[in-house]
Amino acid sequence: MSDLEKLKEWISTYPFPEDFREYRIDFTDATSPDGGLFPSGLVELSRRRDILGHVTVRNQYNFSLYWVLYSPKDQTIATANAEWLMDFQAWVQAQSAAGLAPTFGDVPRRETMTASNGTLFESSEEGTAMYMVQLSAQFEKEL
Repeated sequence: MSDLEKLKEWISTYPFPEDFREYRIDFTDATSPDGGLFPSGLVELSRRRDILGHVTVRNQYNFSLYWVLYSPKDQTIATANAEWLMDFQAWVQAQSAAGLAPTFGDVPRRETMTASNGTLFESSEEGTAMYMVQLSAQFEKEL
């Protein structure tokens, strides 16, 4: 299973509202009731070599997760949307702390998954709003 497939499978275990279980890779817009997962690639954070020549790299995957929800013009709906953003970010933190988030490297106990910067990204005249959460996974690979 690819790293992207592992992440997508794990995200689907979050108790999203029934209408928002489907999302696409690399695409969504503010007019469709779904979401999108946008990978931003791999970033090498550090590299170290031991005296035997073994190399360990600390990497980070970055993703943006977008969800289209109802428009936040109504304060009751806006509050529910903001609570969803906060709950999802807390869920990611709890999953990571419990070792339930997907792992991508060679040292699972040193991996972290974070969700941050949940925000209203865009709203449309059609009555929908696109929200975004940034996901980051830090992990080590032994080369």
